Amino acid sequence: MATPADPAPRTDLSGLVKAYDVRGLVPEQWDESTAELFGAAFVQVTGARALVTGHDMRASSPGLARAFGRGALAQGADVTETGLCSTDQLYYASGSLGLPGAMFTASHNPARYNGIKLCRAGAAPIGQDSGLGEIRALVERWTDAGGPPPPAATPGTLAHRDTLQDYADHLRTLVDLRGSRPLKVVVDAGNGMGGHTVPTVFAGLPLDLVPMYFELDGSFPNHEANPLDPANIVDLQARVRAEGADLGLAFDGDADRCFVVDERGEPVSPSAITALVASRELARRPGATVLHNLITSRTVPEVIREAGGTPVRTRVGHSFIKAEMARTGAVFGGEHSAHYYFADFWNADTGMLAALHVLAALGEQDGTLSALTRRFERYAASGEINSTVQDPAGRLAVVRAAWSGRPGVTLDTLDGLTVNGPDWWFNLRPSNTEPLLRLNTEARDPGTMRELRDVVLALVRS
Repeated sequence: MATPADPAPRTDLSGLVKAYDVRGLVPEQWDESTAELFGAAFVQVTGARALVTGHDMRASSPGLARAFGRGALAQGADVTETGLCSTDQLYYASGSLGLPGAMFTASHNPARYNGIKLCRAGAAPIGQDSGLGEIRALVERWTDAGGPPPPAATPGTLAHRDTLQDYADHLRTLVDLRGSRPLKVVVDAGNGMGGHTVPTVFAGLPLDLVPMYFELDGSFPNHEANPLDPANIVDLQARVRAEGADLGLAFDGDADRCFVVDERGEPVSPSAITALVASRELARRPGATVLHNLITSRTVPEVIREAGGTPVRTRVGHSFIKAEMARTGAVFGGEHSAHYYFADFWNADTGMLAALHVLAALGEQDGTLSALTRRFERYAASGEINSTVQDPAGRLAVVRAAWSGRPGVTLDTLDGLTVNGPDWWFNLRPSNTEPLLRLNTEARDPGTMRELRDVVLALVRS
């Protein structure tokens, strides 16, 4: 760390801090000295007397986690290190131990990135307006001053705890697969943390597991650990078909998201998975509330109502959905990005629990996954399409003006701009960190969807 007499260039953290985490290039944008400041700031802002840390398999992750812990220890907080873990395993530790947590991962991002996902005790979110902004401000202030804050009179104590088996045991109490027929499942861990968690969670279940890329390797030698990109599930699709498997699962780098392909190797929409899991949760808790973000398919609220539940539409994003889960007492929530949130998991997101629900639903009947999910795929969707624009707010205004006042059309601004027609809708929303507009469209038939998509993109890109 530079001294005031020999100052380093100011560390600009504005590009690193997202809605609920810190993420950037290592060491170009941040390093272990910055991570240590984040640990100290986390303790000062949250008042935590103890916390838990975990990290993924990236080469920089253990050092960053230890540095964060040093900063927290120096401020008098006790630190429990869980070591290698998935993000939802860290949430399990935070929930079961009642401690705030810090997970070191850049999720699905390329190898040269790393980051921190932060939560309060019980896996409660820390968002930009609920502590993250204050943490960033403190780190920037200390960076400008040339060093960390004064240490506490008594430093905290350091402990180590392996939570993997306890995490697996907890998940298996929430979904019972003992009555399932045997299933052959291919799992692509993408060299990420699914390779760490899947063997323990699946052990002893009636599953014939075909592992792909389970070796932990933060350089991602086979493909990026981002299953949202169709290019990264090609290997999984081919292997499912070659093995004659019942389904395939793909986890992202920190294994908090799970993507599903059916027995044909065809992707199953995360909206369909949301609807499937919602119907199962509502069977256990009739009349409950289920959340869905505003870019999930219209199928999702339809299925929730058909199952006797109450759908609640939310903004896109982890911190918003976690807060809304707590506010509404929702039993489950799903995002089209394949984040799935469970009341039984401290309102946190866990792709592994969603995967167990899919396996149980398939194993309880004799048909194929494609037949099972067909009733949850009622519309044609574009997927998310990004457009780089110089003036996102201006282009949004152009699109809004083009649709305002049309008969049978309604507009809302819950998150960007959503325009609803009788049998179609689209959402256009800006990125928080880049000059992008993100478009999602859906319609009753593919022709209408394509026409709608092209009309909106022409306005955005003109």
